[in-house]
Amino acid sequence: MTATLSPQNQAAPPSTLAAIDMGSNSFHMVVAQLVHGEIRTMERMGEKVQLGDGLDSDNCLTEEAQQRGLDCLRRFAQRLNGTPAEGVQIVGTNALRMARNANEFMARAAEVLGYPVEIIAGREEARVIYLGVSHTLSDDSGQRLVIDIGGGSTELIIGERFEPLELESLHMGCVSFRNRYFADGRITRKQLDKAITHAEQELLSIRKRFRALGWQSSVGASGSIKAISNVLATLQITDGTITRSGMDELRRRLVAMGNVEKLSELGLRPERRTIFPAGFAILMGAFRLLKIQEMSYTDGALREGLLYGIAGRIQHEDVRERSISALQKRYHTDKKQGAAVEATAVAAWQQVAPVWGLDTPGNEEALRWASRLHEIGLTISHSQYHKHGAYLLRYSDLPGFTQQAQRELAILVRGHRRKFSASIFEGIYPGDSKRLRYLCILLRLAVLIQHSRNLEPPPDFTLQAGENNLLVTFPEGWFDKRPLTLADLMNEQDYLAKQNFVLELAGG
Repeated sequence: MTATLSPQNQAAPPSTLAAIDMGSNSFHMVVAQLVHGEIRTMERMGEKVQLGDGLDSDNCLTEEAQQRGLDCLRRFAQRLNGTPAEGVQIVGTNALRMARNANEFMARAAEVLGYPVEIIAGREEARVIYLGVSHTLSDDSGQRLVIDIGGGSTELIIGERFEPLELESLHMGCVSFRNRYFADGRITRKQLDKAITHAEQELLSIRKRFRALGWQSSVGASGSIKAISNVLATLQITDGTITRSGMDELRRRLVAMGNVEKLSELGLRPERRTIFPAGFAILMGAFRLLKIQEMSYTDGALREGLLYGIAGRIQHEDVRERSISALQKRYHTDKKQGAAVEATAVAAWQQVAPVWGLDTPGNEEALRWASRLHEIGLTISHSQYHKHGAYLLRYSDLPGFTQQAQRELAILVRGHRRKFSASIFEGIYPGDSKRLRYLCILLRLAVLIQHSRNLEPPPDFTLQAGENNLLVTFPEGWFDKRPLTLADLMNEQDYLAKQNFVLELAGG
């Protein structure tokens, strides 16, 4: 039971794709063409913004740090201009996960760019990094370990071909380690060893399960690891392959140099010199604790993974659909009932979307997924199950979903029944509450129409929407056989009236 797709979803897919990764150390953008299902990179841009350095003692981004980020994004925006929204994804990582005023910066960034800006969770960041890496490597059999050292976090993944098997994001990065161990620019044996030990301590939590799963090859995917590979080649310690013996020799030479300024002799750019010892310490800790003997470097990373994620959605290989199906299976939802609610909600959405400003694929997808998942909280308790379901959606690891998208799904499930208060929409982007309020009303309507669980197709109803009102006209005689549905809808009128929204019923 599936409603017709919206005109937006039937339109020709975008041929130009773009992804922006707002990291704790650097912002990166990649623009590509999607040609016959393959991604061809057209342009890469990157700037050291050091957003993570702009977190004050209260974990708020300073105005200076925000301006650095916004200035960079203004330059990116010129290249993005005209790219279809469905072909663009812009995400923030650890610094924005930590920032208490992240919403403020993201609203300003979205205004500068003209596209939505979102934050991804650490494990989702790891999954997307692996997607980017796996598409840049040969399709070999066997498991691989992937490590990406960012400015504020380090992601570690074990996967095979294109599927991640283990994912972890640890709260350590080259900016945070630089500030803690190498703030004065000196490289001493004592401080370097302290930093390496700290990295080993962070890695202890994953050592057992990662070592138990094992891998046949290891790959590095970040600016820090690329710099280490280049320095090993420059010093002719190795050919650029990162080996355990090469790391030991590089450690000795770093201590002998004694200061980050001397790293200029190795061809490192000024902005890379200050964080090089920190990145080295983290990778050395991983080599030691996980007993890595050899690692290669690849250019694939988060932004490439974002591109492949966009391409997957365009080609109907959306990992988010798999996540929704997995949740339905895990929490034993009634899939047929979910499909009936979905069809009814989308039939209503198609009629009011242009008036309410909901006529985008993203809004349709959110409504469809919330319809399928609105009952997942029943696995915990029937009482207050909408609140249990919202909690599960808010805090589960959902591959493919940003933190904002998960929060919106949780809001829709939380608000699909009973009291309909403004508190449901707290903590979301300014300006999004109205859109989510409308989606909630459509979901509530669909759930009530399908309350009898007879799995009927959507009624032949018509909807006329105003800013704060909705007139729903049902076929003549429809309520005669459904008196309980009529009673439900009359109760719903009272719920919505308390939020100054008028639901009118006609026909039936």
